[in-house]
Amino acid sequence: MTGIQSKREREKHIVSEMIALYCHKKHGTKGKICDDCAALNAYAEMRADKCPFMETKTFCSNCKVHCYKADMREKIRQVMRFSGPRMLFHHPVMAIRHVIESKREKKRLEKEQ
Repeated sequence: MTGIQSKREREKHIVSEMIALYCHKKHGTKGKICDDCAALNAYAEMRADKCPFMETKTFCSNCKVHCYKADMREKIRQVMRFSGPRMLFHHPVMAIRHVIESKREKKRLEKEQ
Protein backbone atom coordinates (compact mmCIF):
# COMPACT_ATOMS: atom_id res chain seq x y z
CA MET A 1 0.00 0.00 0.00
CA THR A 2 1.37 3.41 -0.96
CA GLY A 3 1.82 6.25 1.51
CA ILE A 4 -1.10 8.19 0.05
CA GLN A 5 -3.33 5.12 0.06
CA SER A 6 -2.51 4.34 3.68
CA LYS A 7 -3.22 7.98 4.56
CA ARG A 8 -6.62 7.72 2.83
CA GLU A 9 -7.43 4.53 4.72
CA ARG A 10 -6.37 6.07 8.05
CA GLU A 11 -8.52 9.15 7.40
CA LYS A 12 -11.51 6.99 6.48
CA HIS A 13 -11.02 4.89 9.61
CA ILE A 14 -10.88 7.94 11.88
CA VAL A 15 -13.99 9.51 10.32
CA SER A 16 -15.83 6.18 10.61
CA GLU A 17 -14.93 5.94 14.29
CA MET A 18 -16.15 9.49 14.89
CA ILE A 19 -19.43 8.86 13.07
CA ALA A 20 -19.95 5.61 15.02
CA LEU A 21 -19.33 7.40 18.33
CA TYR A 22 -21.75 10.16 17.36
CA CYS A 23 -24.43 7.69 16.27
CA HIS A 24 -24.13 5.53 19.39
CA LYS A 25 -24.39 8.52 21.71
CA LYS A 26 -26.92 10.66 19.81
CA HIS A 27 -29.11 7.99 18.22
CA GLY A 28 -28.79 5.28 20.87
CA THR A 29 -27.52 2.62 18.49
CA LYS A 30 -25.51 -0.33 19.76
CA GLY A 31 -22.98 -2.12 17.60
CA LYS A 32 -24.34 -0.82 14.29
CA ILE A 33 -24.93 2.72 13.08
CA CYS A 34 -28.25 4.06 11.82
CA ASP A 35 -29.05 4.47 8.11
CA ASP A 36 -28.46 8.26 8.12
CA CYS A 37 -25.05 7.89 9.74
CA ALA A 38 -24.19 4.99 7.41
CA ALA A 39 -25.02 7.23 4.44
CA LEU A 40 -22.81 10.00 5.86
CA ASN A 41 -20.00 7.51 6.41
CA ALA A 42 -20.28 6.19 2.84
CA TYR A 43 -20.26 9.76 1.52
CA ALA A 44 -17.19 10.69 3.61
CA GLU A 45 -15.34 7.59 2.38
CA MET A 46 -16.22 8.39 -1.24
CA ARG A 47 -14.95 11.97 -0.82
CA ALA A 48 -11.70 10.71 0.75
CA ASP A 49 -11.22 8.26 -2.13
CA LYS A 50 -11.59 11.07 -4.67
CA CYS A 51 -9.57 13.73 -2.85
CA PRO A 52 -6.85 15.11 -5.16
CA PHE A 53 -5.10 16.87 -2.27
CA MET A 54 -4.59 13.83 -0.03
CA GLU A 55 -0.82 13.94 -0.45
CA THR A 56 -0.45 17.44 0.98
CA LYS A 57 -3.47 18.08 3.22
CA THR A 58 -3.81 17.08 6.83
CA PHE A 59 -7.56 17.42 7.43
CA CYS A 60 -10.54 18.46 5.33
CA SER A 61 -11.12 21.43 7.63
CA ASN A 62 -7.72 22.82 6.54
CA CYS A 63 -8.37 22.30 2.83
CA LYS A 64 -8.87 25.24 0.47
CA VAL A 65 -11.49 23.31 -1.51
CA HIS A 66 -14.63 22.13 0.29
CA CYS A 67 -15.88 19.22 -1.77
CA TYR A 68 -18.74 18.14 0.52
CA LYS A 69 -22.28 19.08 -0.47
CA ALA A 70 -23.71 21.70 1.90
CA ASP A 71 -26.04 19.34 3.77
CA MET A 72 -23.37 16.66 4.21
CA ARG A 73 -20.85 19.30 5.25
CA GLU A 74 -23.16 20.45 8.03
CA LYS A 75 -23.74 16.85 9.17
CA ILE A 76 -20.03 16.07 9.30
CA ARG A 77 -19.43 19.33 11.21
CA GLN A 78 -21.96 18.21 13.83
CA VAL A 79 -20.24 14.83 14.09
CA MET A 80 -16.80 16.41 14.44
CA ARG A 81 -18.00 18.95 16.99
CA PHE A 82 -19.56 16.22 19.13
CA SER A 83 -17.09 13.37 18.66
CA GLY A 84 -13.84 15.33 18.57
CA PRO A 85 -13.56 16.05 22.30
CA ARG A 86 -14.84 12.57 23.20
CA MET A 87 -12.24 10.80 21.06
CA LEU A 88 -9.69 11.35 23.82
CA PHE A 89 -11.64 8.91 26.00
CA HIS A 90 -12.62 6.42 23.31
CA HIS A 91 -9.56 6.49 21.01
CA PRO A 92 -6.78 8.38 22.83
CA VAL A 93 -3.98 7.57 20.36
CA MET A 94 -6.04 8.89 17.43
CA ALA A 95 -6.94 12.01 19.39
CA ILE A 96 -3.35 12.78 20.39
CA ARG A 97 -2.11 12.18 16.83
CA HIS A 98 -4.78 14.60 15.59
CA VAL A 99 -3.68 17.34 18.01
CA ILE A 100 -0.03 16.92 17.01
CA GLU A 101 -0.81 16.97 13.29
CA SER A 102 -3.09 20.00 13.73
CA LYS A 103 -0.32 21.96 15.49
CA ARG A 104 2.16 21.04 12.75
CA GLU A 105 -0.28 22.13 10.06
CA LYS A 106 -0.96 25.43 11.83
CA LYS A 107 2.77 26.17 12.01
CA ARG A 108 3.23 25.24 8.35
CA LEU A 109 0.38 27.53 7.28
CA GLU A 110 1.76 30.40 9.36
CA LYS A 111 5.16 30.06 7.63
CA GLU A 112 3.51 30.20 4.20
CA GLN A 113 1.82 33.52 4.93
